[in-house]
Amino acid sequence: MDERRTVKVSRYLSKHLRHQPERIGLTLDPAGWVEIDTLIAAAAEHGFRFTREELDHVVATNDKRRFAVEGTRIRASQGHSIDVDLGLPPATPPPYLYHGTVAGALDSIRETGLRPMSRHAVHLSADRETATRVGARRGRPVVLAVDAGAMHRDGHVFHVSANGVWLTDGVPPRYLRFADPG
Repeated sequence: MDERRTVKVSRYLSKHLRHQPERIGLTLDPAGWVEIDTLIAAAAEHGFRFTREELDHVVATNDKRRFAVEGTRIRASQGHSIDVDLGLPPATPPPYLYHGTVAGALDSIRETGLRPMSRHAVHLSADRETATRVGARRGRPVVLAVDAGAMHRDGHVFHVSANGVWLTDGVPPRYLRFADPG
């Protein structure tokens, strides 16, 4: 499968498993799962054809592990703008987590902290390198350190998705480090 096709199928899956399943007539279960055969058939009915082999290739090769397959079902690992309960248990975060953004967002972040915006949770990375890649999607990246240890001690709840993305409801400004903690 060529890289352009892989990206095209991956974007299609992301759009319909994270944001707009109803657009192609899908109904996800409360945890975000849908039968793979149902997904493939719905996509074909709406003019986007792909095979189970192509889907398996996208799932297996996606560097961000955006999708999870369980038996005959698939779901997005996180990043939903629709209401799903991923059933992730609370987890104890490492002392620091990281968030990639761009300089243009810093004034707002300093004022209000990190908010989920159109998603259900703020996404944080376990390492600076991943956060840098995330921030670079929208321009020159700026990486913020999040004092996750202090947040956790103060009662904030964290979850970690199947692909290693840390999720929390929000990060108040007092937990953000605009200079690298080292």
